[in-house]
Amino acid sequence: MRAPVLRSIGAAPKFQRCLYHRSFSTCRPLKKEELALAYDLHEPPAGVTPGPAILFLHGLFGSKKNNRSISKVLARELSRPVYALDLRNHGDSPHALVHDYAHLASDVEAFITQHSLLSKAPSPPTIIGHSMGAKTALTLALRSPDLVANVVAVDNAPVDAALKSDFGGYVQGMKRVEEAGVKRQSEADDILKDYAPELPVRQFLLTNLIKPRDSPIYKWRIPLRTLAMSLDNLGDFPFKSPEEVRFEKPALFIRGTRSHYIPDEVIPIIGRFFPRFEIADVEAGHWVISENPEGFRKVTVEFLQDKE
Repeated sequence: MRAPVLRSIGAAPKFQRCLYHRSFSTCRPLKKEELALAYDLHEPPAGVTPGPAILFLHGLFGSKKNNRSISKVLARELSRPVYALDLRNHGDSPHALVHDYAHLASDVEAFITQHSLLSKAPSPPTIIGHSMGAKTALTLALRSPDLVANVVAVDNAPVDAALKSDFGGYVQGMKRVEEAGVKRQSEADDILKDYAPELPVRQFLLTNLIKPRDSPIYKWRIPLRTLAMSLDNLGDFPFKSPEEVRFEKPALFIRGTRSHYIPDEVIPIIGRFFPRFEIADVEAGHWVISENPEGFRKVTVEFLQDKE
C-alpha cells in the first residue's frame, strides 16, 4: 500500500498549505525553512499491532527507492511501519538552496510532527540513516531527543570529516552528462565511466536521471549545483562539544569493514555524544545496505528487538 504524499502547493510568508490524498490526523503549518518530504510507507503485516514507526533516511544522491526492499523486510520482521523518506533536494521532495544538517534534521522533525508519529505509538520513532542520512539522524537525535527512541547510523559518525573525493568526482561526471544533452541513459553511463568506474555506483547515480515528458533530453531530477556547493556542509557535523549535548538513549553505529568513514580513532568521540552506543561491523564498503543487505538486516533487527 502506498501512503499519501504530503506536498507543498503554495506558501504564504509564515505557513504552507497542505495537499491531502487522504486525511491525516493533524497538519501543523510548516515553518518557513521546513520542507514537506515525500515518502513511501511500508506497513507491517495485517492483523498485528504495529509498533513505533521507523524513519529511513538515504544518503547523498539517493532516494526512498534505494531502501524499498530492506524497508519491507524490517516492517515485516519488526511489525513496525517504516517510512522511507526523500530528503530535501532528493527524489520527489522539494528543492531548496540551503542543504546542511540543521535543515535536513528540521525537515525530519516536521515530518514526525505532521504525521503525528509520537501519538500513534507508545514510544517515539527509530531513525535509521545511511551516510548523509546517518548524520541527519544523529543531528536530529542530539537536538530533539524527545522525538527519537533510538538511532541507527550506517557508516558515518558525529565528526567533521571531508567527504571522499569520489563524491566530487560524481558531481563533475553528472555535470558532464548535463552539458552533453544525452538522449539515452547508455550515453550518460558512458560519460560517467571516467568518474565512477564501478557499475553499481553508476547505476545508483543514474536513478536520478529522468526524461521530461516535453523534452527528448534527459535531465537530473536533483539540483546538482546546490548539492555541489553543499559538499563541505555534508562533511561537517553541527555539534562540536559532547559536553554540551548528548543523546542518552541507545544508538547503533554500523561500519562497513572496507570503509573508512568510522575509523577506530573516532570511537571515543561517538561515546561522548552517544554514551549508550554499540558498534557492529558488516562486511561491506561504504554502501553497506546495498552491498550486504543480509548483514545489515541481521545487526539492525537484533539491535531493535533488544530495545523493545
